[in-house]
Amino acid sequence: MKYGLIPVNLGVSTMQQMVGMAQKAESLGYESVWTFEHVIVPLDYQSKYPYSASGKMGGSPDVNFIDPLIALSFIAAATEKIRLGTGVNILSQANPMYVAKQSASLDLLSNGRFMLGVGIGWLEEEFAALGVPFERRGARFDDYLQGMRKVWSGEVVEHQSEFLNWSGFKSYPMPMQDPLPVIMGGSKGKIHERIALYGNGWFAPTSDLAELARHLDEIRKQCDLIDRDYNEIEISIMWSGQTQQEQIDAYQDLGVERMVVPLFALGADPLKGMSELAEKLIG
Repeated sequence: MKYGLIPVNLGVSTMQQMVGMAQKAESLGYESVWTFEHVIVPLDYQSKYPYSASGKMGGSPDVNFIDPLIALSFIAAATEKIRLGTGVNILSQANPMYVAKQSASLDLLSNGRFMLGVGIGWLEEEFAALGVPFERRGARFDDYLQGMRKVWSGEVVEHQSEFLNWSGFKSYPMPMQDPLPVIMGGSKGKIHERIALYGNGWFAPTSDLAELARHLDEIRKQCDLIDRDYNEIEISIMWSGQTQQEQIDAYQDLGVERMVVPLFALGADPLKGMSELAEKLIG
């Protein structure tokens, strides 16, 4: 089992604090660090956050929310082996050419340690602030990923669609990893089909064993429909860090390969909490 920490870019006040946390995680044997993304946090919003009973995400609009790729670039420069993931970036509201370019650059400069976690988004107010239509964000997401894969191929890009008109260019550098891992976030809508078609992994927003099993069965069915090897897809979950070894074994039996622990679940002193958890799990 691999263990990660999330989010290293939220609530930090200095570069030294953020980078120091990642360096500590690396020294303790954690496999990865991850970021959250929101470009804005509205003071009030009508959109419903789909992964909490209240319909609201945690956190205050006044908390520092460092841009994920900038945060991971700083961390990449100060670490050697810990992997770097976005958990997740909202691709449907972004410029896919910039995301492709920045992802390839970060993967190259980190010596092949980057994982691009992406989702379609849920916060309509954020799309509005960025001047991007909220409607058809799922179709836009699918199209963007198809286009980005062509950018990362190193070949001349030809991709004309409803959302993109790319023709006759290359964009280097290429990612060091082939393929650059694209990790799908979320559990709603067409997520199972999208994972089978475009994903190298799934970042599950649940740690409930029964719910996970249902989702994994659906992903497996979608893979079978397109003759894709289900075992190519790496499964990660968000995990409280409080589970007993028996349940960790049950996750592993389901096929979970990575457990990502929220820093805010580790108590008032995250550095102490991550050290204690590492001693228990990693040795």
